[in-house]
Amino acid sequence: MKKYIVLLAIIVVTSLLAIGININGIYNGSNEKLEEKTMKDKNVIIKEDTKIKVSSKLKTSSLPMNPNNDLVFNIDDLKDIYLAGGCFWGVEAYMSRVYGVYDVSSGYANGLTENPSYEDLIYKNSGHAETVHIKYDPSLVTLETLLNYYFKIIDPTTLNQQGNDRGLQYRTGIYYTDSKELKTINDRVKKEQTLYSDPLVVEVLPLKQYFLAEDYHQDYLDKNPSGYCHINLNTVTEDLSKLEIPTDKVLKKNLTKLQYDVTQNGATERAFDNEYWNLKEKGIYVDIVTGEPLFISTDKYDSGSGWPSFTKAISLDMVKLVEDNSLFSKRTEIKSKKGDTHLGHVFNDGPIDKGGLRYCVNSASLKFIPVDKMKEMGFEEYIDLIK
Repeated sequence: MKKYIVLLAIIVVTSLLAIGININGIYNGSNEKLEEKTMKDKNVIIKEDTKIKVSSKLKTSSLPMNPNNDLVFNIDDLKDIYLAGGCFWGVEAYMSRVYGVYDVSSGYANGLTENPSYEDLIYKNSGHAETVHIKYDPSLVTLETLLNYYFKIIDPTTLNQQGNDRGLQYRTGIYYTDSKELKTINDRVKKEQTLYSDPLVVEVLPLKQYFLAEDYHQDYLDKNPSGYCHINLNTVTEDLSKLEIPTDKVLKKNLTKLQYDVTQNGATERAFDNEYWNLKEKGIYVDIVTGEPLFISTDKYDSGSGWPSFTKAISLDMVKLVEDNSLFSKRTEIKSKKGDTHLGHVFNDGPIDKGGLRYCVNSASLKFIPVDKMKEMGFEEYIDLIK
């Protein structure tokens, strides 16, 4: 019986070789050797010379589309960065959808023990941080852009906590393997610090150890789209590669005196004597400093105040509300999330049927982009919001 099985195996192998397939690899029609391997049950990687093409098996996921599914990567040029940002389920799903990212895995980094299990982090104080390992192509996405996305999904001022998750394993950290990247990392952290009055608590350390987490943690949200996630995965569609915070010297050069005084010093322009207070054209309003999307014409209304007024921001992820005790009164200041640009104030006298809020904004803080220019200017994803 064994002899027949062996004979059958020989016949099968011979047949495969005859049509150009080798058991140690794959051959195309011209007998050019290719290599095939499967990675993390997520991607099938086909290597052609030094190039690999990634095609996801999970294209039917209800999560945002992964723009990297059909990209061709040069495997020899891939770089690595390790980011801790709270529960790694969401961070992995988010960062894997940043254009130019080849692969993201979930694991445990910079702890006290070797080969930890998830239970070791919870019950045995192993000291590891839930961390994602990102492999990316620097010709498609820069490290600074990756960090732009990273800072968008974390609160860098909370220690050992992100979202509802608390504990040492949920600390934030940037762990590098190439010391040449330290300057880029430190510069980006310093830039982020300018947006907060509280000190940042994000660790910046060389990677000491990284252990792949259990299989069920890998691609968790792709396999369980309704599973727990502490971040908004839909914001990954925003192009943050273009989001740069200009230096003060550049701002003074590019902005008018009024625009600079309003955005940087919290000044207020005159009512009824500003660019957008009575504008009724359809489109989007962005931060004049950074280009961050902030408000849309759909939510704009005539409040009678003489300043542009909106019932809401596009998303609360795009603005931050700060207590303002100036002018002998307690008010709530509106600032852009990334640029820290002073926009105006929010009041509780807005339309009741729209939530009751009035976002009173200075025209000098805004740049208006008409709806017919939104695609050209990179804001296509917001067009459907315009009514």
